[in-house]
Formats: sequence, C-alpha cells, structure tokens
Amino acid sequence: MALSRVLIANRGEIAVRVIKACFDEGIESVLAVSEADKGSLGAQLADRTVVIGPAAAAESYLDVDRVVAAAKVTGCDGLHPGYGFLSERAELSAECADAGVAFIGPSAEAMKRSGDKATARALAKELDVPINEGSDVIESEGEAREIAAEVGYPVLLKASAGGGGRGMRLVEEESELAGAYAAAHGEAQAAFGDGRLFVERYVRHARHVEVQVLGDGVGGAIHLGHRDCTLQRRYQKLVEEAPAYGLPPQLDAQITSAATRLISALDYGGAATCEFLVDPERGTAGFLEINARLQVEHPVSEVVTGVDIVREQLRIAGGEGLSVSQEDVELSGHAVEVRINAESPERDFAPTPGTLTVWAPPLGSDVRVDSACFPGWSVPPFYDSLLAKLIASGPDREAALARTRQALRHLRVEGVETTAGFALDLLEHPDVVAGKVHTKWVEETFMPEWGAAPSDPTEEESA
Repeated sequence: MALSRVLIANRGEIAVRVIKACFDEGIESVLAVSEADKGSLGAQLADRTVVIGPAAAAESYLDVDRVVAAAKVTGCDGLHPGYGFLSERAELSAECADAGVAFIGPSAEAMKRSGDKATARALAKELDVPINEGSDVIESEGEAREIAAEVGYPVLLKASAGGGGRGMRLVEEESELAGAYAAAHGEAQAAFGDGRLFVERYVRHARHVEVQVLGDGVGGAIHLGHRDCTLQRRYQKLVEEAPAYGLPPQLDAQITSAATRLISALDYGGAATCEFLVDPERGTAGFLEINARLQVEHPVSEVVTGVDIVREQLRIAGGEGLSVSQEDVELSGHAVEVRINAESPERDFAPTPGTLTVWAPPLGSDVRVDSACFPGWSVPPFYDSLLAKLIASGPDREAALARTRQALRHLRVEGVETTAGFALDLLEHPDVVAGKVHTKWVEETFMPEWGAAPSDPTEEESA
C-alpha cells in the first residue's frame, strides 16, 4: 500500500529534496525540525512541521525516541531519514518497525549487515567480490602492528562502524602506528559509540568509485551506474561525477555486478551505495564498504539515468517495488556535482555561519541546484556547513565540466563566505580537466599550489 504521509527526520537541502519527492508522489510531508530550523525553507515548504527539540542535534535530530514519537503523533505511515544524523542507525529502523511506521531505507537487519564495514567485507568475501588487502576487525594495537607488517606500509586504520573520514588514520611507517591507533580508536568511539578498527592496504594513487544501487527488499536489485568521488580533502568529498570516467570495461562490469550481488544478498530495500577503491596502476578494484542510505551525491546518478532515486525510495518503502528494471536504465551524458559549503577555504575551511543577504543560484537547462537557501536565511552554527549542491551536465565530461564552471561563475552569494571560488579553481586545474587525480591529490598537489585569492566566481567565463 502506497505511503500517504511521511515524516522527514532531517534538515537543509536534503529535507527540501525529500519534500519535493513527496509532492511529486502525492504524499503529505511532515518535517521534524529543531528550534533552530523553525524558519528554514523546508519548514516553509512542508505540509506540516513539528518541533522535536532544541538546536543541539543530540537533543533533536539524533534522538531516536523523539523522531519516532514525532512520526506517531503526526499520523505518519513513513519516515525518511535523509543522510547523516540517524540515517544509518539500525535502532531507528527497528523502532519504526515496532511503531508500525515504514522506514524509508533498509530493515534493521540489512542495515546492521551492510553498515558495519567488517560484516560487509565478510559478505563480499562470501560472494567472491574482490576486497582491498587488509584485515577483519582487530582487537588491539599489537594485532594492528602484525597485520600492517604482513600487508606492508603504508596502511590505513579505519573505523568499522562508520565513515566520513572519522576514525581513519594513514600510517606511513611502524613508528606512527601507536599514536594513529589510539587516535583512530578514540575518534571512532566518540563518533559511533564503537571503537573497533580494521587495517587496509593504502593505495597511494587510488581513485574512489562507487555504484548506486536500488534494492526492492526481497532480493532484487538494480544499479544506476557508477560515480567518481576521487576529489576529496581529508576524506571529505568535494566533487562527484557520473559516470566514473575512463574505467576499463572489465572493471565497469566487475563493480556494477558486485554491487548488485551484494545488495541482493542482503534483501536490502531502498537506495544503497557500494564503494570501491580503484588502483589504476594495477588495473584492479577492491570493495570498501556499503553506505546504507541515500548519498549526498545521488543527483549526478539521477541526471545521467533519469531515475528519481528518492521517489523510488518512497515507492519501495510503500510496498510498490521498483518502477524500473535494469533493462530500463540507460546512461546518457555526464554530470558533475560540486558541494557549496559555508566555509572559508583561506582559513582552513573554518565554518562561516551568518545571514545570507544575497542568494541567487545560476539558471540553465543543464544546471540543477539542490539547496535550502534563501535571502535572509540565517545559516546556523550548529550543523554541517553544506549550503547547496550545484549539478551541471553535458553530452560528455568536457562539456559537463565547462558548464559547471560557468554555473559557479554565475552563483551569487553574499553574507557568508563559501567554497564556490575554491571549487572553481579546482575545476580549472589541468590535472582535473585531464582526469589525472587521485584521492590525496587535493592535499598533496592542489592545496600547496593554491593561493589565498581564489578566482572570483562572478567573473564571466572566457570563450
């Protein structure tokens, strides 16, 4: 039975994105907001809002009981967690099931199996999916030292229970391991309540490629192609593209097949992303992890396939199943997404909360801007600094990059500093244009070259 009213347990641009999908599906939207977000764009667009707590996320967006109670008291039959916050908490999925509210995402069991990196790696082994060389969950620094000696330095220490760069440390040599282990363990414990780690071989010039998958919850799954997320800073993605460029046909087939097999084996319902580390020198791809939620960068996959991923999530959770088959999915053109944050690149990307006095996103038939911004909005200091996602497309990668640069130059923002100028400089670099980058390229090559005066995004793009 299709959903009729959905609680959106998130904020910012993703809340607005889900409200739009609910509108398109004829579903009432109820937005759960903190006191700080009562005047947000999402609160203005939703059919109804409900205040779930103060500004502090721990007492509002991260409180499972408050979120589920909000869904029940407003008569919602579905709950969309967006991304971040509680989106990968199996506890929320389980409590929704107990309350008779459809969780718009995987079951608690599927989330536990997919969201835990160690468990997901074990499943990959069972299915003969290649994984990057490394260990299962380790119990001590001593065990980490033994594995690192066997794999060979450099290695990565990674949190088993989460992602986003938290609980992750690069260890170049044995003398660094003790400090790195303590730091990674402590950070993982603080961020996820789980300090377990595992060791992975560090690929020096790797590319980060992921596959977008949709599962029907009963063993069926399709993929919507892959994305390249190689441009990162401190393990945080800056730019995403679809499809991933220049992949050999055998790697393309290998990772898309692996992703659908993994999600099918989990009886997973909803959107998921399977991440892979591509080693260009070896011509190999190793499975990294499953993100058991909607990804920030999902729009580029939507643009090149024409499939609305959030609407598919709503249909799957409502028991309607997938509206498209694998045969229906056709990739067309290329799309690029740039994250626009309220941060100062000149001050080590420090957050810049404040009031937007001007917000005028670029317009164009090949440009999409997902945002919760409007003139006069006070960007709160309590949450992630993402303001908007600028997505541009073209018939090929060169055209898509050119259109993205053009769109960045036409973005008008005043009142807070943003990363728009930095992103423009990034996309103009010859290495980015040529696709000759790796996951540490921004830190090792671009940042040392980058001056304190990025290009002015208001300048007209030259012919």
